Amino acid sequence: MNLAFIPSPSTGVLELGPIPLRGYAFCIIIGVFVAVWLGNKRWVARGGKPGTVADIAVWAVPFGLVGGRLYHVITDYQLYFGEGRDWVDAFKIWEGGLGIWGAIALGAVGAWIGCRRRGIPLPAWADALAPGIALAQACGRWGNWFNQELYGRATDLPWAVEITDGPNRVAGTYHPTFLYESLWCVGVALLVIWADRRFTLGHGRAFALYVAAYCVGRGWIEYMRVDEAHHILGLRLNVWTSIVVFVLAVTYLVLSAKLRPGREDVVEPDADSVAGAKDGDTPAGGGEAESDEAKAGAKAQDKSAGDVAAEAGDDVTADAEGEADGKDKDKAEAPGAKKL
Repeated sequence: MNLAFIPSPSTGVLELGPIPLRGYAFCIIIGVFVAVWLGNKRWVARGGKPGTVADIAVWAVPFGLVGGRLYHVITDYQLYFGEGRDWVDAFKIWEGGLGIWGAIALGAVGAWIGCRRRGIPLPAWADALAPGIALAQACGRWGNWFNQELYGRATDLPWAVEITDGPNRVAGTYHPTFLYESLWCVGVALLVIWADRRFTLGHGRAFALYVAAYCVGRGWIEYMRVDEAHHILGLRLNVWTSIVVFVLAVTYLVLSAKLRPGREDVVEPDADSVAGAKDGDTPAGGGEAESDEAKAGAKAQDKSAGDVAAEAGDDVTADAEGEADGKDKDKAEAPGAKKL
């Protein structure tokens, strides 16, 4: 008998009057805020403007949610379109079921749209957001705990999760694979932050490192799960997906390091000009503020022009004096000149 375990919540919904607060949705929302907060700090540190990460997230998050749900429904279609199933359940995202592969893929499309609108490179934005995405996944996995889903094989370990009777589940204690993945994602976030500082990753390499490291953990965690899934050559579909995506991420990481070493010099082209305008003075006529650098440049240019003019004037004066001395000398040497 297992005397120590992680208890599951009695319900995944907290009723606040007529408004249901679902634990699954709450965990996802917390994850989004964490990702945007950390991504903003990293983006500003790279030379970007505050708020840019949130502006692009407005595009990326909805696309990511749709992509995650589509991947889940497509790969587990039997849960919604099989015999005795109701296809309407495919839209009930609050009941769980988001595939990270689809979320990242379609979320990248939304991020690309947002980056194009702001005129910034998508790889740089993805690098800034990479560890935040890993932390968002760490938060989101606790939504599976509220729904009592995505657990592993039966075990009597002290950290086993207790599962109660319900649809498609049998009461018992199981490996808390959601917890394993949550802790793994925290480790991935710390790894990316360390590697980014140590090796100055750029051009999408921090994001590629996040993807590769996550795939390693997802592969062995997926192998432990016992929920229904499609198999190919004896392996779960998501294990194969992890392998393929891992190879692609490592390939990009290696090739990018050879072809485009270092980090982007400018991640947001208008960030410096905006910062300069804030520090400058506003002309009386109400025009745009002139930065101190622009003023210094103008003064230097005027000074250079003055120096050139002064040098030209000195040359003219010297020529005039030389010519006058030559005439005096000629007069002095002329025949019949009166000597003093």
